[in-house]
Amino acid sequence: MPDDTQDVISGGHLVAKALKAEGIDRIYTLCGGHIIDIYDGCVDEGIEVVDVRHEQVAAHAADGYARLTGKPGCAVVTAGPGTTDAVTGVANAFRAESPMLLIGGQGARTQHKMGSLQDLPHVDMMSPITKFAATVPDTARAADMVSMAFRECYHGAPGPSFLEIPRDVLDAKVPASKARVPREGAYRASTRSAGDPEAIEKLADLLVHAERPAILLGSQVWTTRGTEAAVELVRTLNIPAYMNGAGRGTLPPGDPHHFQLSRRYAFSHADVIVIVGTPFDFRMGYGKRLSPDATVVQIDLDYRTVGKNRDIDLGVVGDAGLVLRSVTEAASGRVNGGASRRKEWLDELRAAEQTALDKRLPQLRSDASPIHPYRLVSEINDFLTEDSVYIGDGGDIVTFSGQVVQPKSPGHWMDPGPLGTLGVGVPFVLAAKQARPDKEVVALFGDGAFSLTGWDFETLVRYDLPFVGIVGNNSSMNQIRYGQAAKYGKERERVGNTLGDVRYDEFARMLGGHGEEVRDPADIGPALRRARESGKPSLVNVWVDPDAYAPGTMNQTMYK
Repeated sequence: MPDDTQDVISGGHLVAKALKAEGIDRIYTLCGGHIIDIYDGCVDEGIEVVDVRHEQVAAHAADGYARLTGKPGCAVVTAGPGTTDAVTGVANAFRAESPMLLIGGQGARTQHKMGSLQDLPHVDMMSPITKFAATVPDTARAADMVSMAFRECYHGAPGPSFLEIPRDVLDAKVPASKARVPREGAYRASTRSAGDPEAIEKLADLLVHAERPAILLGSQVWTTRGTEAAVELVRTLNIPAYMNGAGRGTLPPGDPHHFQLSRRYAFSHADVIVIVGTPFDFRMGYGKRLSPDATVVQIDLDYRTVGKNRDIDLGVVGDAGLVLRSVTEAASGRVNGGASRRKEWLDELRAAEQTALDKRLPQLRSDASPIHPYRLVSEINDFLTEDSVYIGDGGDIVTFSGQVVQPKSPGHWMDPGPLGTLGVGVPFVLAAKQARPDKEVVALFGDGAFSLTGWDFETLVRYDLPFVGIVGNNSSMNQIRYGQAAKYGKERERVGNTLGDVRYDEFARMLGGHGEEVRDPADIGPALRRARESGKPSLVNVWVDPDAYAPGTMNQTMYK
């Protein structure tokens, strides 16, 4: 027993102190008896407790908050089903390289292996999908281990960590003098590396002498806040840039170095291709979509990603922003960086862009009813402002949007990432409006995707977080339906993928938000503007053609 004359502190309050030291200003949570002492500590530390309706939402929101702020997110859930409900959110953050901490409850140590309420082997379950997973063994170690978990989030490419805290460890009190509370800023080193200087010089030389270079700016450009360095490189050396994931918006639409529709052409004809912060995963055809004759360079935070699935000519491990800035400096003064030779190459790519756009233009302006998805996403793209954060949550409808919607600023695009998780939309809206209340948030949902976490629309109403939501409604899980039709024939295309004709606009109004239904394409723009002006969480339910499929859906190899 601690001496009554000493100041004592509970495990939950130690956790809150460690969160505060990390800069956490809010946690996302669904309550449970195992974790309430953390809430009590958060009240004392001035940390907001944001309560949601499903633990998956809490984890996705923590992930989204990290992406937008550059600080780690935090979700706190109870033991057993509370923790298992959050697994999907943690797994999504793992594949998306998003730093967050999930804290899960656990039964008391005194009841270990006795079958206590909601007892499960959480650490064993979380280990494969986190960068660090552990149990807090002692109350005095609570703050120390929270800080340890956050530190591990930034080892290599960022990612999630998990801690479980047994109920008796969390509730117990120890002398404050015995508890280690790491001091803010004093337990983590800088992880920013500018890469191997020799590799930097070699890359600069390659780009200076390249005739047809191309660069792909991936999510790590935003993760490392390397936007300015990326823009400086492509403008100084006159290199066409393509963007994916959170890297979208690095260059604004209309910029002479911003390219989108000609990526396959560029990667088939370029002589030097630089891939920044994007693995050779399914989105890149595992590297097979790059010309076999091109010199391929890969820049990544994680050594394990470089050269995985495809041979490369040069690999640079480091912070995307620092590496790109160093390359620009190394190339400066060298025959104009080769920039003057590339006008013909950029003109060639611009012509390929225009050809692709001209082919699609009739569908982007289609007056057909049911509404063509291209018309819907074109209207959304026209609706966005420089301050609009765009969130995509769905399958086929979001695949359409990926070809058309162009964020106007860096850090203004959010999608699940390579895990392809449906249901991120509402929690990402929650995170975005709390992280950046000055920004407009526009979210496009597939009707199937919205169904997964849509009840937390009520959370957005409860916290008074207005946003413009659009449901592209075809009453189907259409991406899968296409594959079934392609594999098994039209007579079997409707097995396990057909949803009801749900009026999501009425659902929004029922929960206290703004809702409208749209069947005529001419009504899309006015409905979006009314949603913006409503000052409420909103859903514009747009009925889209169920027999129109995105090219990205039709080209997926799993359906062939």
